[in-house]
Amino acid sequence: MNIDTFRNYCLSKKGVTEDLPFGPDNLVFRVMGKMFSIVSLDEVPLRANLKCDPERALELREEYDGSILPGYHMNKQHWNTLVLDHRLDPKLVFELIDHSYELVADSLSKKLKKELEDL
Repeated sequence: MNIDTFRNYCLSKKGVTEDLPFGPDNLVFRVMGKMFSIVSLDEVPLRANLKCDPERALELREEYDGSILPGYHMNKQHWNTLVLDHRLDPKLVFELIDHSYELVADSLSKKLKKELEDL
């Protein structure tokens, strides 16, 4: 998967913005201001950090050894790093983006959930 496909999919989700708070090489996607993905633009192959349920994170790392790793520079219990070198099925990548987005959206305050719903 390339950065354009990944980026377009993230930005198609409700309430998502992007920024570069950690410098020009790390693109961050947020839902209502809360981060759900970081993409390392200077990595070859492309790497993306996504939030994940802790039990599922462990299962994914076992099943996709070498392609899904503990989250680089993140809480390794709650974040995975996906190596986007075409070994992972794009459907799985989209599913994991959705999962990360939903985990973060579900953790929003009532006020922010209402604002998201109203978008």
